[in-house]
Amino acid sequence: MVELTITELRKKLDSKEISAAELTQAYLDRIDAVDGKLESYITVTPEKALAAAEKAQKSIDEGNATPLCGIPMAIKDNICTEGVLTTASSRMLENFIPPYNATVMEKLDNAGAVTLGKVSMDEFAMGGSTQTSYFKKTKNPFDLSRVPGGSSGGSAAAVGADLCAAALGSDTGGSIRQPAAFCGVTGLKPTYGRVSRYGLIAFASSLDQIGPVARSAEDCALILNTIAGYDFHDGTVSKLPVPDFTEKIGMDMKGIKIGVVSDFFAEGVDDEVRQSVLSAIDSYKAMGAEIIECSMPSLKYAIAAYYLISSAEASSNLARYDGIKYGHRADVAGSYSDLIVASRSEGFGDEVKRRILLGNYALSSGYYDAYYGKAMGLKQKIREEYAHIFEKCDLIITPTAPTVAYGTNENIDDPKKMYQADFCTVTVNIASLPAISTPCGYNKDGMPIGMSVVGKMWDESLVIGAADAFEKNFARQGAKL
Repeated sequence: MVELTITELRKKLDSKEISAAELTQAYLDRIDAVDGKLESYITVTPEKALAAAEKAQKSIDEGNATPLCGIPMAIKDNICTEGVLTTASSRMLENFIPPYNATVMEKLDNAGAVTLGKVSMDEFAMGGSTQTSYFKKTKNPFDLSRVPGGSSGGSAAAVGADLCAAALGSDTGGSIRQPAAFCGVTGLKPTYGRVSRYGLIAFASSLDQIGPVARSAEDCALILNTIAGYDFHDGTVSKLPVPDFTEKIGMDMKGIKIGVVSDFFAEGVDDEVRQSVLSAIDSYKAMGAEIIECSMPSLKYAIAAYYLISSAEASSNLARYDGIKYGHRADVAGSYSDLIVASRSEGFGDEVKRRILLGNYALSSGYYDAYYGKAMGLKQKIREEYAHIFEKCDLIITPTAPTVAYGTNENIDDPKKMYQADFCTVTVNIASLPAISTPCGYNKDGMPIGMSVVGKMWDESLVIGAADAFEKNFARQGAKL
């Protein structure tokens, strides 16, 4: 039962073929058996999970079950959970237990979802491998010698290894989509403002977005139906009505115009990745979609713009961690300044320090216009180029990542190489667009390859429907863990 989609589990729960408690216990047993090798969970909450399952069963028995009622999920460890350790995978927050729930957690709880625990990530969501975590350096369920991607690597690995039915992640520059591609699962980054960020530990506030990781596009739609919508706690969340994101499940692709941006298939993309995504595009063509060749000249500058903008916002957001108000406090004697320096030096890992330094530099007097100002100008240019493409296209298809998952020690000491690997994903965050990654093939070693379907702002339903149309004709393989 732990291998089933949410849609399949819903039928079994509602027909009383299985109970919510049995399903939850099956996942807890699977976590006990497997996660010692995978290291996806930082915190497992069996008592809370089983109590939630019993409560969900009452709703099922009374005929009041929502689509997520009784469904066991994992939560990325940068989403606040009342009374449950929330670390953002950093020593800085190793003892932080939030006194409140993030809005998405309130919505999941109200829907009767069962939270199994909190999963690992790159520290403060800064990274693409989950190897910058202070606690658990999660591995790939297809090959334990490789990374699961990041920063939502724990979320994607847990779904890929059948340690939860689905998970929540967050996406700032590809942090849901890239690990979903590496772990052979489906991950959705909604339009910026579609889901409340209240209770999400901030990395880059103009780019961060919470979204689902699951086994299918339809499952992602069911989760988005639950977590989307206006929240007075978040001044950036949209007041637009929330549609039913499953409305285009089973859609006909005939007449849908799909843009293929040549720049995303250029140098740096592995041949096997390129061929798998192009083959997927041929599949859409066979379904009746119209393929339109496009270009995005600004793509070659996107990495520079993204890392300047995100690091500038990170340096501001992380200034609050000083060892005095909250966060790790160093055991030093000396001045106020000495305490802050020691606490931040001990509490933050190398990658977080690197981005704080880069952000402070880009915002400093004399460099602001040269770096941050130009990056913001490029942000507008990228948005304009997407708008131009969407004048003639309904969707865009790209590789999710230029390679499959790499070895756990392969790129860790080369930040520039790590950053360049994000060029397929960061423009979506810069332009505030929705995108979904779903498996489209496997390389010669059996490692998953992901493609991304990108849509116009607020058009998640079409993005999900297009991904679902491909998934129905694709033979997905499971991890052998």
